[in-house]
Amino acid sequence: MTRINFIYVSVFLSLLISCSSDEVSNEQGSDAISLAALVAQNTIEIDNVIACASGSENPNEIIAYVYPRPGATDIRYFETETVDVDKNEYQNYSQIVLPEGDFFNGYLKTFTRQTTVEKWVIISFRESGILHLSNPIRLKHQTQNTQFTDAVTIDQSEAGMPLFNWDSIVQPQDAIYFQVVSDASNELLSGTYTFESQFRYYQLDNVVLNVTQETPPELINQTPYGFTVMGVSEDNWVNTLIQSDFILTN
Repeated sequence: MTRINFIYVSVFLSLLISCSSDEVSNEQGSDAISLAALVAQNTIEIDNVIACASGSENPNEIIAYVYPRPGATDIRYFETETVDVDKNEYQNYSQIVLPEGDFFNGYLKTFTRQTTVEKWVIISFRESGILHLSNPIRLKHQTQNTQFTDAVTIDQSEAGMPLFNWDSIVQPQDAIYFQVVSDASNELLSGTYTFESQFRYYQLDNVVLNVTQETPPELINQTPYGFTVMGVSEDNWVNTLIQSDFILTN
């Protein structure tokens, strides 16, 4: 998987290493704060951050993905100690200070964390003076790790408008699909959500959420592109991550 090394529509991490290799280091820096304390200091809006998380090819690693709308600042990652807590109680979440990574050249931001413990995660950012919070994300990398595949069919019978279909690998837990068409430089051309396991570039008939910031360009014949799909469950875990390259031939 070259581009990986995000219900709602609605990913991504190190804690203490006392005597355990599970939590590599305490990443709670001087700017870290509990989510409850941060909420108490701010006007908040919930269910307004698009975020999810996946596993990786490393079984003890997770990647959290967040779409920072233009103008969003101060992105923070919070997690619980385990999943056996009230996911809606902010006092259970502590900030873990992690470096931000880029997905699709920064169109999405990521947080990567090494842990053998499944947790609940909330991601926040500031926008127009408001603290926005994601819905809780359930990490499942130990019990239901993300499946990685390139199994997507691409029908190019309609010129410049390929139809992508991944019905053959749909999982029962899937609630929504996030699909991205990107160019050879990994720049995001379109980012859309559907409930259906198919998407045609660039038709919005079945699109339920569109995070494309500008009008997508026309695809060019004989040009390489990439297609990515995240099958996301209601608790914002990525069940399947599909990545496939293709060349437009019509």
